[in-house]
Amino acid sequence: MNRTFRRSAVAVLAAVALALTGCATADGSTATPTTAEGGLSGDLTVYAAASLSGAFDAIGEAFTAENPGVRFSPVYDGSSTLVTQILEGAPADVFASADEANMDKAADAAVDPALFASNTLVIAVPTGNPGGVGALADLADVTTVLCAPEVPCGAASAKLLSTAGVTVDAASLEQNVTAVLTKVAASEADAGLVYATDVIGRDDVEVIVPDGADEVVNHYPITALSDAPNVEAAEAFVAFVLSAEGQRILADFGFGAP
Repeated sequence: MNRTFRRSAVAVLAAVALALTGCATADGSTATPTTAEGGLSGDLTVYAAASLSGAFDAIGEAFTAENPGVRFSPVYDGSSTLVTQILEGAPADVFASADEANMDKAADAAVDPALFASNTLVIAVPTGNPGGVGALADLADVTTVLCAPEVPCGAASAKLLSTAGVTVDAASLEQNVTAVLTKVAASEADAGLVYATDVIGRDDVEVIVPDGADEVVNHYPITALSDAPNVEAAEAFVAFVLSAEGQRILADFGFGAP
């Protein structure tokens, strides 16, 4: 089922975030967040794409600083793996996917998904580039690892390679982008396609931006789940991700605008 991911929801949910996280006082401080019960509390389980791990760790830290009664518990993996677990009844509060296709699969469990970030692909090679990779075409001649096609980074990789007319016999197909990068960094492969955000700050890999990468963009949607065990915290977290502060943190980790 196709869903419309409404960018207009950003403004509405950001306003909710402001209400939940408190208003600035005259001296510039921020009031303690409150709800009718006296404040957000309890466990908040967030299922998020592996490529979001660094950014969401930082967002979770900022969110719980404003909501100290909440215990942030992220689960990171490939979006296709996460959506399968959600549909099988995993007790998740929030789902953040690395593509819209996997959010579509969660349509019956998703509540008004909204786009919050974007990402593009790069070629990662071990430091020193032992395979001499310089372009997408070279991936056909070296040991290359890719994400599996059902994973967002795999679908994007397939599109990028197909557009370039390159056929790659992958040495392995991984279930999340972190696994691809791990094999490249360990020199178990000469190259792999990963997200641009995954290689920021790394000194164990080198990066090549392939032609056409800017034409293959993954848009990331997020939603509170309809059967979330902690509905109030789930809605507040989604609003925080969509807020100016959440967007600032995502930009710091290299994510683009939705």
